[in-house]
Amino acid sequence: MAAKEAYSRFMEELLSGKFVWTGELEPGKDIKESLEAARELKGLVTACNVTDNPQSFASISSLAAAHVIQRETGMECIYQLRCSDRNRLALMSEVMGAGILGLKNVLALTGDYVMLGDTPAAKPVYDLDSTTLTYMIHRLVHEGKDIAGNDVPNPPKMHVGVAAGPGVDPIEPEMYKLKRKVKAGAEFVQTQVIYKTEVVDRFFKWVKELQIDVPILIGIFPAKSYGAAKFFDENVTGVDVPREFLAELEQTVKIKDKEKRREETDRINIEYFTKFLEHLKGTPAAGCHIMAVGYPRIIPELKKIVE
Repeated sequence: MAAKEAYSRFMEELLSGKFVWTGELEPGKDIKESLEAARELKGLVTACNVTDNPQSFASISSLAAAHVIQRETGMECIYQLRCSDRNRLALMSEVMGAGILGLKNVLALTGDYVMLGDTPAAKPVYDLDSTTLTYMIHRLVHEGKDIAGNDVPNPPKMHVGVAAGPGVDPIEPEMYKLKRKVKAGAEFVQTQVIYKTEVVDRFFKWVKELQIDVPILIGIFPAKSYGAAKFFDENVTGVDVPREFLAELEQTVKIKDKEKRREETDRINIEYFTKFLEHLKGTPAAGCHIMAVGYPRIIPELKKIVE
């Protein structure tokens, strides 16, 4: 469901047809690093996602962190909201609160199962899933009603987006789920990390077939170390890091000089993603969601490729 008007700079740029870059911030249990990262990313990306208990590790509230980051740094935020930890009453309260705090973008997520995180005794909620949460937010914004049909005076003005996993196998259930999310009111999509152009092409083939007509930002993860790439490959569902990319990064571990290791890591990432982004320019991608937390120095070189 394509947005008809823009409440945020992020959506304004998407609607203009500009290739849009978004970044990612992980507040964890201390917001200091995220504030510094937001300052470093200012001018490099249009907006930053602020994660909500990623991998079910208890973290500072995405709502609170996004508000503070916007206030302190001027970085526009896409605050994440997951269903695993809240019932529909809490979700509705949080979205209305986000509106009061001036947040204009939200990413609706179902959320990782709580047993995966650092508080496994927590009870999962899942009163809603990402599709019904998307519907709830869209109805609130555009109809001024909550999920139960009650009137909400002065509803928030924000854009709701959703995630997609192009690398999952089989892909069909994921794509039909994405279609339902868009029908429910999703106005933009950010995908999970993709490394392979054939995964991009398969995904957009399905997007065309299912007539999914909203801006889609493709997720990428330039890895600032071999360990980071290996973790993604082994622990993130639907992400397949190419063997040759991993092998090249593994060689950097042997480089004793930190500056030389850093330069070689940058070279490997720039070389790999130059080919990837050159290919992406020929697709309907509306932009890139770059999840390289703590690796802002790589972004200017990557942006040159699509500009």
